[in-house]
Amino acid sequence: MEASGFLVGPPVFNTGEAEYLGLAGSIPVRLRHTSKGAAAPFARTKGALVSEDPRRAIPRTDAALATPRLAEASERLGRATVRAVLVAAQERARVGEIAPDEVIDAAVETLPARTSSLTPVLNATGVVVHTNIGRAPLSPSAIEAVVDAAGYVDVEMDLTTGARSRRGAGALTALLEAVPDAEAALAVNNGAAALVLATTALAAGREVIVSRGEMIEIGDGFRLPDLIASTGARLREVGTTNRTHVRDYLEAVGPETGCILKAHPSNFRVDGFTAAVGYAQLRDVRRPDGSHVPLVADIGSGLLAPDPVLPDEPDATTALQEGASIVTASGDKLLGGPQAGLVLGESETVERLRRHPLARALRVDKLTLAALEATVRGPATPVARALHANADELRPRTEVLAAAVGRSVVPVDGRVGGGGAPGVPLPGCAIEIPVAAVERLRFPAGSGPVVLARVEDGRGLVDLRCIPTDRDSEVKAALHAALDAPA
Repeated sequence: MEASGFLVGPPVFNTGEAEYLGLAGSIPVRLRHTSKGAAAPFARTKGALVSEDPRRAIPRTDAALATPRLAEASERLGRATVRAVLVAAQERARVGEIAPDEVIDAAVETLPARTSSLTPVLNATGVVVHTNIGRAPLSPSAIEAVVDAAGYVDVEMDLTTGARSRRGAGALTALLEAVPDAEAALAVNNGAAALVLATTALAAGREVIVSRGEMIEIGDGFRLPDLIASTGARLREVGTTNRTHVRDYLEAVGPETGCILKAHPSNFRVDGFTAAVGYAQLRDVRRPDGSHVPLVADIGSGLLAPDPVLPDEPDATTALQEGASIVTASGDKLLGGPQAGLVLGESETVERLRRHPLARALRVDKLTLAALEATVRGPATPVARALHANADELRPRTEVLAAAVGRSVVPVDGRVGGGGAPGVPLPGCAIEIPVAAVERLRFPAGSGPVVLARVEDGRGLVDLRCIPTDRDSEVKAALHAALDAPA
């Protein structure tokens, strides 16, 4: 072959590396191949140089994305996600980790199972309202309602007249039917937001009276004093850590009193030489000018009515009957619904909160409203079923599963969790497994479900309290895999 009158041939080197000649226009260029012992990427065929570099066989990105499996995945997961996985597989082929004809298979194998990074888990911890795994699981009826609300819905429209209506009227009506002692209801985006809205609307620039025994800290370091201070209200502390009396509240009331706050210490207990003041004793407190001081009861866990399983847990019905002006609570704890902040109580006070500008910033979306209404109106929630499951109900299931995997059953106590009913045991039983198997359940080797067990007193425990009965076969398969895996 000639180029510009020169006879061009491949040069010879003895460096252990091979250099091959290519052409850039009419200028000879050398292409170095550094893989020792590998076949030359160029070879002479009938006087021409022909590439044999296997990397040229790597599928082009556009062509690979058009193949049926990756095209279907793009519809399900999004083109950008699938393309990123494909590019990673192509790079593996370029470095020789996989063959070029394995690129598409490798990409398919490494596609994420879902578009969200959140991983569904089976809760075998025995903790019913587990904050780290999303608190309350929604009921089937609530899930159905969320799916229905995912499209266009009449969240703020009266279909009969075509006019604008009160947002989330169905959910608020359901709450009022569940708590007849409440004159009005409001839903915001979480329990802390409900309390912030209440103290802002009732006491911004004024004083909030609260017992020192109720100066609580909730999860992740958030403290009640800081929360109230952020609203522009001033905290007026009364009593002591272990004892607070009616006179402490009455002596603190003045012209600058915005409201009295009773905050349930939901994540701890104080026992022994203690004294506290009930709602009934504070229902008629008045300022020097005779005006009534609103009483805000932050019950926290969202129990709407008394529950015999949790005799010391405050509920909205009782708090209102005993004199609270409004009750604030969470929707995703003992109520068993979506994350939401509930406000129930006197219509005048609730309306003050609803008309406050901050209420707009804290309002819930259509999915929350749909799930909340279905939770309140629907059948018993998974949280309610787990709370009321006793040892006699749980033992037969547990024994069948334990026998299938060759393990023993031991008595254990479950927990309410989520700050609710601290120290209250939920008697039950669990499958005892090695501690090492707990981690293997959390990181399954195959495509099986993630099962979260707990470690207590040096032993692993698989508690079926919070696991639906129709998922027992999945737990069995996961246990077999975790127990049979090499140590």
